[in-house]
Amino acid sequence: MKLFKWIWRLIWKSALYFFLLSIGFTILYRFVPVPITPLMVIRLFEQAFDEKKEIRLKKDWVPFSEISKNAPQAVYASEDQKFLDHNGFDFEAMEKAWENNKKGKRVKGASTITQQTVKNVFLWPSRSYLRKGLEAYFTVLVELIWSKERIMEVYLNVIEMGDGIYGIEAASQAYYKKPAAKLNRNQAAMIAAVLPNPRRWNPTKPTPYIIGRQAWILRQMNNLPAIGFGI
Repeated sequence: MKLFKWIWRLIWKSALYFFLLSIGFTILYRFVPVPITPLMVIRLFEQAFDEKKEIRLKKDWVPFSEISKNAPQAVYASEDQKFLDHNGFDFEAMEKAWENNKKGKRVKGASTITQQTVKNVFLWPSRSYLRKGLEAYFTVLVELIWSKERIMEVYLNVIEMGDGIYGIEAASQAYYKKPAAKLNRNQAAMIAAVLPNPRRWNPTKPTPYIIGRQAWILRQMNNLPAIGFGI
């Protein structure tokens, strides 16, 4: 009986601490830059144990006001065209992905920008049900506590954009030798085009497939309304 009470007390306290910490960090990151993400740490360990790779971590947080308006427009067009309208989940895309997965097919685009931000900031890369459950929980938290502008700002600053390259500023400097504020439409669209696999593709050495993706993104950028946020 005592053992049962001890286990129950441990579970209850652990859950309480988790909720307090998760809500606390979500509130904190509403206002301050995210210093490092679990994915960055994982990549550093992978590099450290791979003799063929050098340890590389390039990131430079910049406020939304110092990012070219072409960058959010490009990822908005490429990754999540319902970003301004949904509450963190694109249920139509999720249903489509579920149906196609049952048929042995894979569909891109089921994860929203909010979900991708949550995965990068709070979680680890995995396909487990636990990770998916935590992703849903943090997605609700983030949508409740952060503005859409903040979600986009964090996304653009932490997302993996190359081997050891994180965020739009580091990507802009690495690929185009210029600050993110100076990215033009073609450059922003090219960076967005490689996001499905940024360690495989390079914006400065695009394959025909990536060039095609860039062209599609540019068309979508023209068709979609400006994402706004006062920029």
